[in-house]
Amino acid sequence: MQVSVESPSAIERRVTVSVEENKIDEAVQTKLQNLSKTVSLKGFRAGKVPLNVVKQRYGPQVRIEVLQDVIQSTFYEAIQKEKLTPAGNPNFDPKPSNPGDGLEYTATFEIYPEVTLAEMSSLEIDKPVAVIEAADMEKMIETIQKQNISWEEADRAAKTEDKATLDFVGTVDGVAFDGGTGNDMSIELGKGQLIPGFEDGIVGMKVGDEKTLDLSFPDSYQKEELAGKSVQFAVTLKKLEQPKLPEVNEELFRKMGLEGDNIEEFRDEIRANMQRELDNSLAGKVKQAVMDKLLDVHELDIPKALVESESQSLVQQMLGNMQQQGMDPAQMKLAPEMFETEAKRRVSLGLIMAEIVKQEGLKADEAQVKQKVESIAEPYEHSEQVVEYYYSDKRRLVEIESLVIEEQIVDWVLAKAKISDKSMTFNEIMYPNGQK
Repeated sequence: MQVSVESPSAIERRVTVSVEENKIDEAVQTKLQNLSKTVSLKGFRAGKVPLNVVKQRYGPQVRIEVLQDVIQSTFYEAIQKEKLTPAGNPNFDPKPSNPGDGLEYTATFEIYPEVTLAEMSSLEIDKPVAVIEAADMEKMIETIQKQNISWEEADRAAKTEDKATLDFVGTVDGVAFDGGTGNDMSIELGKGQLIPGFEDGIVGMKVGDEKTLDLSFPDSYQKEELAGKSVQFAVTLKKLEQPKLPEVNEELFRKMGLEGDNIEEFRDEIRANMQRELDNSLAGKVKQAVMDKLLDVHELDIPKALVESESQSLVQQMLGNMQQQGMDPAQMKLAPEMFETEAKRRVSLGLIMAEIVKQEGLKADEAQVKQKVESIAEPYEHSEQVVEYYYSDKRRLVEIESLVIEEQIVDWVLAKAKISDKSMTFNEIMYPNGQK
């Protein structure tokens, strides 16, 4: 067997393999002999068909099968000999050959790129730091109160955040339309549950008031026949309720899963939860900063096969998420190209991190994995069930091992890079888009 290698690009390889006829002929003869022991032909007993008859009848087909087997086996011999690691399936191009000519074929494929790690001491990374202030605590307690509000009837004009119970009839050009009528419908004003202007129009009304709202459906309204059209809603306010925050007392503590009436224990529990969430968010932001820097300082030739494979994985992941949300994946038109940018990012980071792991000998030992699982399970009421969930499936533990190794990579980079603390508030860390 003769092997030659060409390099059309940094990561593309074209391997030409020539195989002598005697190797092919030996494999053909062996296969024909085995076939003669089992084949049945008219005029012969099973297993008693002469070899020359079997060869005449099945020789061409057997040779084709043998050539396919030889291509596979010699290709792997060739890449081992040349120390090549394909990053995807090869494209085989066999040259036409007749019996006696031997076999020559070309296999074209991409290889994993060589990754030369940048000097980590040159990296400059902003590390966000934050503490929980007294005002953050009070804001969180207020949020918990709002999550546990009750409602009481109000004898006044409606305000934003009230709950209004309404009857209404909608008409377009004086004609009622399908879905435009509601009886005893309850809405929270200011939540944007109905078309723009509807809830604002209720503000200021009192129980028993009637009012006609002149509005327009949005141009992007889901019912095309109504999109962009003017509409009138005749509204009657039947009931008005205002939110009532619960007191910070034993009843609220029980809803939080706490026993007793000690407000300090309640505040300690809130602070502990806030600190855990803050620590996780800070760690996530630091990890993101490290990964971004690793991408910035490494330029890689990325194998298309790896990007295509990762894009397909992202499609399947998205379809799975949609299915969990009650959507029908069959109705989703998701092309792998939609995920190409993210796929390139993941593949690049995977190659860089693999080289760090290789050079530094990083690994996740049993104790580290156990600690990570327990930290994930800690916030849950029945943490032991969460621990059992991970340890009951090897694949889940592999995911945890990957997380542990990623954290080791982050720590390794931080130990070498130039770190500047960046002071931020609790809200800036937890709600970066200002949603709270």
